[in-house]
Amino acid sequence: MTLAYPQLFAPLRVAHLTLPNRILMGSMHTGLEAMQEGPGKLAAFYAERARGGVALIVTGAFSPTLEGSLGPWRETMLDAADRERHRAIPQAVHDAGGRILLQLLHGGRYCKRADAVAPSPLRAPINFVTPRELSAAQVDQTVDAFARAAALAREAGYDGVEIMGSEGYLITQFLCLRTNQRSDDWGGSFAHRMRFAVEIVRRARERCGRDFVLQYRISVLDLVEGGLTGDEIVQLAQAIEAAGADLLNSGIGWHEARIPTIAHAVPRAGFAWATRRVKAAVGIPVIASNRINAPEIAEAILARGDADMVSMARPMLADPEFANKARAGDRKAINICFACNQACLDEIFDGRIAGCVVNPRACRETELVYRPAARKKRVAVVGGGPAGLSCAAVAAERGHAVTLYERAAELGGQFNLAKRVPGKREFGESIAYFAERLRRAGVRTELNCAARRQDLEPYDEVVLATGVEPRRPAIPGVDHPKVAGYADILAGRVKAGERVAILGAGGIGFDVALFLLDEGGGAHSDPGVFGAHWGIVTDASAVGGLAPGQPRPGKPRHRITLLKRSTTPFGSTLGKTTGWTLRIELARAGAQMIGGVEYRRIDDAGVHVVVDGEARCIAADTVILCTGQEPLRPLAGANGTLHLIGGARAAGELDAMRAMREGAELAARL
Repeated sequence: MTLAYPQLFAPLRVAHLTLPNRILMGSMHTGLEAMQEGPGKLAAFYAERARGGVALIVTGAFSPTLEGSLGPWRETMLDAADRERHRAIPQAVHDAGGRILLQLLHGGRYCKRADAVAPSPLRAPINFVTPRELSAAQVDQTVDAFARAAALAREAGYDGVEIMGSEGYLITQFLCLRTNQRSDDWGGSFAHRMRFAVEIVRRARERCGRDFVLQYRISVLDLVEGGLTGDEIVQLAQAIEAAGADLLNSGIGWHEARIPTIAHAVPRAGFAWATRRVKAAVGIPVIASNRINAPEIAEAILARGDADMVSMARPMLADPEFANKARAGDRKAINICFACNQACLDEIFDGRIAGCVVNPRACRETELVYRPAARKKRVAVVGGGPAGLSCAAVAAERGHAVTLYERAAELGGQFNLAKRVPGKREFGESIAYFAERLRRAGVRTELNCAARRQDLEPYDEVVLATGVEPRRPAIPGVDHPKVAGYADILAGRVKAGERVAILGAGGIGFDVALFLLDEGGGAHSDPGVFGAHWGIVTDASAVGGLAPGQPRPGKPRHRITLLKRSTTPFGSTLGKTTGWTLRIELARAGAQMIGGVEYRRIDDAGVHVVVDGEARCIAADTVILCTGQEPLRPLAGANGTLHLIGGARAAGELDAMRAMREGAELAARL
């Protein structure tokens, strides 16, 4: 068999194991780690990915101490009770033919617990808790706790552990002057600061023997002031190898870094160059990570020699069969993660269970089950946006005879606008995936066809997934020639002038502003341009990998003012893990933001408003309406059993996560 991705599917020897391919399912917190209902859901989640062909899995974070736990629940590996709770997870993965490592992570000053500890009593900028400084004896006890946890993981049946020494957690905090101001044997010189990490690996190896995988997650690029230089990272990597590590998995940036590292603003494989620097300095396999979401991207990394293996975490949320499909060369069948962060990271930071926009079953494998239909029905789905695509695909795959009606010339709905926003081009991948999935499932797709009531009479079930229509505010002058809707701007039907006023500052308003400011700049697709844009340098002597001073953007082509009626902070409705990048981008471009406005009229001069009782005119050549949406329900009285999903059910902010989830859940019930 000739493989489409020969480098990706070459075996790799790791310690006592021979892995069948070079794909690691990287660690990600799912919210299931607390195992409040037992380990069943987490076991099912990982087992499904093992069946999907991934070579090695890393669990979400479990702490070796109680005070190092990130969550409010017991997410630990510190005693026999934890060991017994965990047994079902590696057993399920092994039964599915896979291998799995337990990630050991101590949050340090990132913990939101009252008893949080750290090398020095310095509060993290993303936390409200000031940690207590560990005594020298407590540092040594924490090292032992890591080693004990590794031994417990072995007894529980895991194939190894990943020791989390990246992203700004406790081990990283010991390494860097930014967070380690100690003057004892655990601080001061770099040799003393890296002693904590080295001792953890050494003692874990001593406790667990050679036939147990020790993987160390090393920050190959800190992206914070006071972080390590590239030379220091290489020195650390060599010391970790000498201490007994079998694998080095790369991590990028601290959580408090003001540079995006995993969002769609980052180019694919945008940090592989930093992994290559470490790979060249050690003899054990090194793993590349961050924004690797397609087999051809992974293949290129391996072919260039940037790494020996690739880590894909969220892509395994999107498609648990990723590895099997790539091995078969079936690229069109892969459900690509487009790094929106909406259902995974944002949900976790809000204290909910993670999910995936494009795969509603992720982390719900035991709940959302697609069983063959007991009675096959004729189903009409009206609307080919995210909700309709999700519903039609699942319904057809369950055995129903499905026809999808789409009034436009192409499938995708609002995704066709989203893919034009800088950094969101990969939304187009999702449209292509669902179109192919519909074809394979036998869905009859009618494009350029606005379904009529009589068209729907033969069907047993009718699903309205007709989406939304933009809300047009009742402002005098809203029909002025200089006024355009956001869809007209994003689709290229209207070109904006130099001075732009955007009415509405939700997610769409910010996206439109970014669209106007980027104008094909390449920062979202080219790693070199991205680095220059955000002030990242490849010089191994640069502290934290950062250029001195702030990056200087070029002069924007548009002068933008965002306006909104509410007085809430701008960007408060944006995603927790992506919104801050948009706010930084707009601030750097000099965009003005004015809240609490009363709109009076639009005329040749611009937008007339009242702010704090004062009348003002916002001069504008183009006024763009981003003032919300209304449900579009052209067939609310259609025959058959009628269902409303997605935007047709409730508009609000455009919410692809809800739309796809509602589509899949309905299809699972039909």
